[in-house]
Amino acid sequence: MPLSEFDLIERYFRSCGVRREDVELGVGDDAAVLECPPGQRLVAAMDTLVEGVHFPRGCPASSVGHRALAVNLSDLAAMGARPAWALLALTLPEADEAWLAEFASGFAELARLHEVALVGGDTTRGPLCVTVQILGHISGPALLRSGGQPGDALFVSGTPGDAAAGLALEQGRLPAPAQAEYLRERFLYPTPRVALGSVLREYASACIDVSDGLLGDAGKMGAASGCGADIAYADLPVSQPLVEAVGPERARELALTGGDDYELCFSVRPGNLERLLTQLPPQRWGYTRIGTLRATPGVGVVRDGEPMAFAHAGYEHFVRGS
Repeated sequence: MPLSEFDLIERYFRSCGVRREDVELGVGDDAAVLECPPGQRLVAAMDTLVEGVHFPRGCPASSVGHRALAVNLSDLAAMGARPAWALLALTLPEADEAWLAEFASGFAELARLHEVALVGGDTTRGPLCVTVQILGHISGPALLRSGGQPGDALFVSGTPGDAAAGLALEQGRLPAPAQAEYLRERFLYPTPRVALGSVLREYASACIDVSDGLLGDAGKMGAASGCGADIAYADLPVSQPLVEAVGPERARELALTGGDDYELCFSVRPGNLERLLTQLPPQRWGYTRIGTLRATPGVGVVRDGEPMAFAHAGYEHFVRGS
């Protein structure tokens, strides 16, 4: 007997994530009732993942569940906010119980890790599409894209480019190297930098999550701050598995233009640099200085003192060929 919408929600999503005391009413009614902590402000973000656009057809269901939440957690991380609650809208071609169990498991594992409660949503029939709204809170000013100034140091967390190589492997556009499993995992199960984002509010002047490519997203942050950026090609952090898989030149190209990393790109005032490096050691927190914000607009990549040209700055949703 096919699952009804009520049965589907009851079986797979009523207990998805953690139980929080600030959830007065969660899954099962017309809307959730939530209690925001005193002195905190609400921070909200929402992302949609569409099969064949944001993930390949046949992608593991646990990855789809994980990524649907991860991309939203990354948005809150870039604001310096702590996640608390999520809503899920799930459009399915059919109620495949094996797929649903795997999807819910991937979503719930990441939700538990970040103490997120699933408090509501919707399910309907149609092409596979997942929308998640994440709600969190913050005390004090949020970390914005618009706070940078010329002269600020520019940083990125992690090793951008890995996820782009992982996607290429999933799509069969890259021969499977010995490093394939590591690179696939970086695409299928990205790590949102929630802990880093929450502490960066004390040090960073501006921040953006790297979802559409480092070059493009650094440009967005610079534009919001009314300035541009110079990125040092030699300083780009690339993982050894990526270098071994595609070579050092292609690895840095992917680090600049590949998407789906969900790392943080942020700027820091010169006067805050010593405090940042001392109190948040890069070796522990996993970030690297890659350049400097400048007064003139745009993002330049400099190699051995010479500017480089790139035809592709990052993913654009409504531009053909992105």
